[in-house]
Amino acid sequence: MTALRRPTWRQQAWRSVSAVVLWCGATAAQAETYELRPDSDLIGTVGTHTIAEDESLPALAVKYGLGYIELRAANVAIDPWLPPLGHRVVLPTRYILPDAPRQGIVMNLAELRLYYFPPGGKTVETYPIGIGREGWQTPLGRTSVTKKRKDPVWYVPESVRAEQPELPRAVGPGPFNPLGKHALNLGWPAYLIHGTNKPHGVGRQVSHGCVRMYPDDIAALFERVPVGTPVTVVDQPVKVGWHDGALYVEIHPSRDARDMLEAGEVRPAGVDEIADVLDLLTDRSDELNGRLNLGRAYQAARSRHGLPVRVSRHENY
Repeated sequence: MTALRRPTWRQQAWRSVSAVVLWCGATAAQAETYELRPDSDLIGTVGTHTIAEDESLPALAVKYGLGYIELRAANVAIDPWLPPLGHRVVLPTRYILPDAPRQGIVMNLAELRLYYFPPGGKTVETYPIGIGREGWQTPLGRTSVTKKRKDPVWYVPESVRAEQPELPRAVGPGPFNPLGKHALNLGWPAYLIHGTNKPHGVGRQVSHGCVRMYPDDIAALFERVPVGTPVTVVDQPVKVGWHDGALYVEIHPSRDARDMLEAGEVRPAGVDEIADVLDLLTDRSDELNGRLNLGRAYQAARSRHGLPVRVSRHENY
């Protein structure tokens, strides 16, 4: 058992001051490019990080280009602000691709993650995103990139000004612009994919419906995505995929469970949620010739840690 540590003054400051101030100037690691295999629905590998002095999960999320909620879900057993020294943190950097056309931009709201499939169909990139909070949900469906703007002006929607009347009608380029330095307009009026002056909002449900990205991530995506790129938005908390002949499942917390993680609470999935996952996998049992590992499937459904789990037995047992 790791001994408990008293928080240092710096760690206490992390808890007491605004994350906006703490993360000003923070730069996220840029996403890797993964090769698409016709016989696999999985990309990436799970990583680890050993906690050093004064580190926290929010800081590690920025360092490794992850979203806070996905990192928190994969490491629910530790204090996100005071993780034990020497503890090995799981980095959720392996993904089952969403069940959606592998072209253009695909965003899965349930995992707070964007996938970009460049022309040619050979590679994919993935980035964490921030999405709409309760009452301001990011829409689902299909649209496209209609315009690209550098140093965009934010024309504050009347609905936002009704909630925050102190806001001006427009905010020009600069450090106080919540759109950051890059914005991709979508075919849905008032919805954008953009940067941010508040990196702590990436990987969280905090926006008014727009999609936030780390500044370096949106800058990289902005250069490669042409106007007209298709955009597909789905909400798939449970993803199923094949890799080397085995079936994998990746299960993310529900929207309510994500809100609880934000509040520092952890709630295992309920009976109905677990039953829904097991029913889904049982429907795939014919493809497995009876090789479904119900024990692993149950544990994945109960924990909902967002990591791909193999749920099929080997041929010889």
